[in-house]
Amino acid sequence: MVYAFVIEPASYVAFADEAEQLDKLKEWDLVSEKATKAKTFYYKGNGLKEACGIVGYVDHMTAVIELPNKQKHCIHPSYLKEMQAANFGQRYASAAESEDGGAEREAAGAEPAAAAASPASASGPSAAAPTAEDDLSAADAFASFVASGDAAPEAPAVAAAPAKAKAGAARSKKVQLPEEKVKLTATVKEFTTVPNHFADNDDEVIIYESVAIADTETELGEAWSSHSATLKKLELEVGDKLSFEAKVVAKKLAKHPIPYKINNPAKIVKA
Repeated sequence: MVYAFVIEPASYVAFADEAEQLDKLKEWDLVSEKATKAKTFYYKGNGLKEACGIVGYVDHMTAVIELPNKQKHCIHPSYLKEMQAANFGQRYASAAESEDGGAEREAAGAEPAAAAASPASASGPSAAAPTAEDDLSAADAFASFVASGDAAPEAPAVAAAPAKAKAGAARSKKVQLPEEKVKLTATVKEFTTVPNHFADNDDEVIIYESVAIADTETELGEAWSSHSATLKKLELEVGDKLSFEAKVVAKKLAKHPIPYKINNPAKIVKA
């Protein structure tokens, strides 16, 4: 069976091993920070509910899944996460059944059609409102764009009060994050927890301040990381100054205005 809706990646980065795959799933919030292995994911859409494998990525916001017939499909990680919900079909079926429903979704957040021109943005918004007669890959693309709104790391932070205008402008500046691990310096600011909808317990996290990329002296401000078993062994306290090697990604901490996440810190040294 060949799936007509599939958006094949022109090229993609395949995971080298399960460890790399698990790191990416945690970055995309598809598994909890405490997960030790990947779980089974399902593609729900186009009348299907198929187990699929996550085999790689085109970029940070475009996952590549493999369907049972070995076809590969580009999808936004947040949209794939929504597909795992039991009520996923109920939430999207009514909108896909009528042209009016499709038009309402387009008005809610569709961007110009040019945004979907490249394979890397294949999971972005569709230029036309999806209908029941349309190729349902358009519905996939639009819904992934809607889902990306929750995961967008650069939340539009327009200062409500004039006194905060300068701070808002500073936060809005985008930092070009390195793709590879870099040496970072940071100060422990706070220990807290955030809800984990996939587990019985909340996730423990650490919030850092004065975070900077050491080699380029690029200041990031605040960032967060999982309070992993490795970090717990160090018995960190608020105010501890650290240097370590890690990958930093743009991922906002739930219910906190912290824009960056530190993944898998290693070679940690207390100053």
